[in-house]
Amino acid sequence: MRNIDSRTGILDFVARRDSLAGNNHAVRGRRLAFAVLSVLWLAFTVAPLHGRAHKKKEEYGLSFSTEIAAPESEVLEAVQAVVEDGIIKGSFEYNKDKYIGQASSAESSPLFPQWSDPGRVFYKVRTKVLAPANFKETADEGTLAVRYVVQSRDAGRTILKIDAVFAEDFRRTVHVSNGSVEGAEYSDIQDHVDAQELQKTQNQQSESERQEELARRALARKSEEDEAAALATAQTSVQGLEQHVQDLRRQAERVIKAPGAQLKSAPFHTASNLKSLDAGTEVVIIVATPYWYGVETEDGQHGWIHHEQLEPLP
Repeated sequence: MRNIDSRTGILDFVARRDSLAGNNHAVRGRRLAFAVLSVLWLAFTVAPLHGRAHKKKEEYGLSFSTEIAAPESEVLEAVQAVVEDGIIKGSFEYNKDKYIGQASSAESSPLFPQWSDPGRVFYKVRTKVLAPANFKETADEGTLAVRYVVQSRDAGRTILKIDAVFAEDFRRTVHVSNGSVEGAEYSDIQDHVDAQELQKTQNQQSESERQEELARRALARKSEEDEAAALATAQTSVQGLEQHVQDLRRQAERVIKAPGAQLKSAPFHTASNLKSLDAGTEVVIIVATPYWYGVETEDGQHGWIHHEQLEPLP
């Protein structure tokens, strides 16, 4: 502002001098030049400041931590699968690459302090990486390491922490991530967890369908068994009835003893003879008295025979 005030004072002095000289045209020209100069100065000083104020500043070294709605066992299985997949997502060596390959799982990494808090810890490491993307100010070859920490919160929730760093081999400088690696690896782990949940749901549905099918078969088998039992009972009943009829028949039917007998018209010896019956002739007892049986012959004739002249069917 001090420069602007100096120029303003000089131009006003010249204007007053020209005005006193009667040169109004020159005064207007200088004032116009001053206005243009002021606009240009503001454009070149204020605009860059405005642009810098709105430029997004990239942040590095932010630790990644999230809660996954799944039991610890499922998250551990998903993390194990990602640790052993041989790739590190969220970074690359060359623009044509999608990720960094040839990574290996590890029991530990010197790039991280020893973990002493609760939880299971996993590491994935790739050596001889050339200036991986999304790590701050990388310009040399070195080692990229990712650490995964799994902590159980309760039966259905698990905390997952992921950190990624890159260390140069020559200068031993450690470069922190901007979060791209952590976010990409978490997304991969979440995909595995979702796949497990889907598979579990499908297994539960399959098991439910299997149980329903078993119940249907059991019901059909029970129905068949009930029908078979009912049929067996009916057959037994019929057989029992037939046996009962046979028993009654054996009780009611008799055979004429040898040498034969006379069919009497009344139950006493002096009664008239109705018919001679040969030995072996079958008769049915209609009436039973202590000594005489009223019988019916095969041809439907009725009469009386002394009980000593009859014997049971063979």
